[in-house]
Amino acid sequence: MFSKACEYGIKASTYIALQSIEGKRTSLRDIAKKIDSPEAFTAKILQLLARNQIIDSVKGPSGGFQIEKDQIDKIKLSEIVYAIDGDNIYVGCGLGLKECNALKPCPVHEKFVAIRDNLKKMLENTSLYEMTAGLEVGLTYLKR
Repeated sequence: MFSKACEYGIKASTYIALQSIEGKRTSLRDIAKKIDSPEAFTAKILQLLARNQIIDSVKGPSGGFQIEKDQIDKIKLSEIVYAIDGDNIYVGCGLGLKECNALKPCPVHEKFVAIRDNLKKMLENTSLYEMTAGLEVGLTYLKR
């Protein structure tokens, strides 16, 4: 459903949020390792996230990536998805047709519209803070 870049972006943001809650900055290498992503690809994703003001990139010997603690609960998954994939997930056809709408629907149009709407609501109502909740105690995971 999401592009691979978007999947990594959500995982990276979640991991950075968890580290930030603990008062730590984290390195590109550490992020890539924790989310099981190639380092160069992760760097490009982190650039997009920083450019869209989702994460902060701090240069220098004690630098790394972080999110201000008071922002972690305010950042929604929809912002991460939009920063990486745009709004394609909300407007595309379930079967990949170039032209699909209420006037000229594909066979799954109505069902897919409902799924897209529910996905949009979930992404708009889920914060990075919520994503970190189970990670701290091992109930949820970013890689297997």
